[in-house]
Amino acid sequence: MLATSNEIIYPDSDGLPMADNTKQFRLITTIHGNLDWLFRNEELVFVAGDLLWYPIEGNPKYRVAPDVMVIFGRPKGDRGSYKQWQEDNIVPQVVFEILSPGNTEGEMDRKLQIYARCGVEEYYIYDPDRYILKGYQRSEDLYLERIDEMNGWTSPRLGINFQLNGTELQLTHPDGRIFETFDNVATERDSILADNQRLEIDNQRLEIEKQKRDHKLRELGIDPDTL
Repeated sequence: MLATSNEIIYPDSDGLPMADNTKQFRLITTIHGNLDWLFRNEELVFVAGDLLWYPIEGNPKYRVAPDVMVIFGRPKGDRGSYKQWQEDNIVPQVVFEILSPGNTEGEMDRKLQIYARCGVEEYYIYDPDRYILKGYQRSEDLYLERIDEMNGWTSPRLGINFQLNGTELQLTHPDGRIFETFDNVATERDSILADNQRLEIDNQRLEIEKQKRDHKLRELGIDPDTL
C-alpha cells in the first residue's frame, strides 16, 4: 500500500543489526526466550526483542529499539513496531540492553534519558566484554536511579534474580531455575528422549522374555496366569 504525501511513516526497521557479535546475540536471545517462556501463560504480557518503539505519535524520529523489553498490560502477538499510542499508551516497564563494542557512552546516555523520560520502571545494562552489570529503577521523583548493588538483585516486576559469577551473568527464574540457552534446552530434551527410548527398549525386552517364559510354562502344562 502506497503512502499518501500527508501520511507519517513509522519504519519497522532502523537498518541496524540486532547484534554485533555472537556473544551479544546469544545473551539477547537467551533473555528474550526465557522471559517469553516465564510469562507464557500471561496473555497480557508482551515480550519483544529488537523491536522499534515509537513513544510519540507524529514523531517517527523519536524512537528506540531495546534489545529486550517487557510490557505488562498488552496482549501477545506479532507487531512490526511498538507504537505506544496504539497500545493504550502503555510504556514498556522493563528494558534490557546488551552492549557490544560498537555501543558508545553517548549512545547509552541518550537511551537512558529516553527511557527515563518515557517512564520505564526498570532498565538493565550488561557489558559481556567487561563483565559490567548496571541497573536502574524508577524512583519516587520519576527518574531512573542507579541500583547500588546488582549482584543478587531481584527485579520487582519480573521476579528474576541477577548474579555475576566470575565472568558470567547468570539470571534465574523466580523458582530458582537458571536461564537456559536454546542449546542447553535442546541437549536436555535429547537426553530425555534418549532415556525414554532406552526405557521403551527395556520394556520391550522384558515383554519378550515374559512371552518366552509363559510359552515354556504352557508347554509344561502350567497356566502362567495362575502364578
